[in-house]
Amino acid sequence: MKELVIYVHGKGGNISEADHFKKFFPDADMYGFDYKSENPWDAKKEFAAMIEEKYKSYEKITLVAQSIGAYFSMCAGPDRYINRAFFISPIVSMEALIMDMIRWAGTDEATLKEKGIIPVDFGDDLSWEYLQYVRSNPIIWNTPTEILYGSLDNLQSRDTIDDFVQAQGAGLTVMEGGEHWFHTDEQMEFLDRWIVSVL
Repeated sequence: MKELVIYVHGKGGNISEADHFKKFFPDADMYGFDYKSENPWDAKKEFAAMIEEKYKSYEKITLVAQSIGAYFSMCAGPDRYINRAFFISPIVSMEALIMDMIRWAGTDEATLKEKGIIPVDFGDDLSWEYLQYVRSNPIIWNTPTEILYGSLDNLQSRDTIDDFVQAQGAGLTVMEGGEHWFHTDEQMEFLDRWIVSVL
């Protein structure tokens, strides 16, 4: 069976990260997706077009995605094309993240609605349009999924991850002391052991 593994990086990442995962899928082709989207409505179109095109040439597609790359992938609604997924520190609820960012910025939803955009110094500007889109377009995801999560993840709470896992029937592995960005030697070794254990 001809298999393709699509790797989707997180914010600030790049397609060269796909090379790290090739050894886990020795019989599959690896494709690092160099996406341009910066919001879910663009991602929905860009990701869907890519996956539909790749599906023409492969009998099996596996998705490996990190952080917002996982969220953008789910926005495309590609369930019927993807056989299984491995998410690393995924954003599974953009609404929860935005509401946290509103609190971190010391403001509230009513102020964001009034102003439309609120600049912040710890990430992307807060956007009322973005929040409304997220609420109006909930994620629908039915692909068998395994999740790796760090207990010190500062972008998605454990409760948010647990809610997603329960709703989707996904598998969850938690690294105690792990961060949102898996990058230290210890974290990468844990990641490697995890993916081997859930393949």
